[in-house]
Amino acid sequence: MDVQLVSPEQILYQGVGKMVVVRTLGGGDIAFEDNHAPFLGALADWPARVKFEDGSQAWFAVHGGFVEVSNNQVIILSDVAEPADGIDVSRATDAKTRAEEMLRANAEDDEASAALARAEVRLEVAASA
Repeated sequence: MDVQLVSPEQILYQGVGKMVVVRTLGGGDIAFEDNHAPFLGALADWPARVKFEDGSQAWFAVHGGFVEVSNNQVIILSDVAEPADGIDVSRATDAKTRAEEMLRANAEDDEASAALARAEVRLEVAASA
């Protein structure tokens, strides 16, 4: 099936995939394969994976956006997305530390919670590479 992962800055992936796995808001993980029923969903901050016929995978940090599936095509439109090899691990680790410190000072800080989630996604994706 044809797969496209696009952010406002660039096309991160365009090609063929055997399966695509993403997480939707409030819906959990969902996997798409050939002949999947049409689907449209909002994406959570979570790793997206494109699995290939040979068993390998490409990982991406996806921070919001949408996924559309129709006619053996999966299109991921993300506000911010990064391939595993494009993630600065040191920067993500520092962001995680800062967010954790902010949450210790104020556990109700939604901005710090969002920053922590983004940093954790980046670190998970980077570790998969």
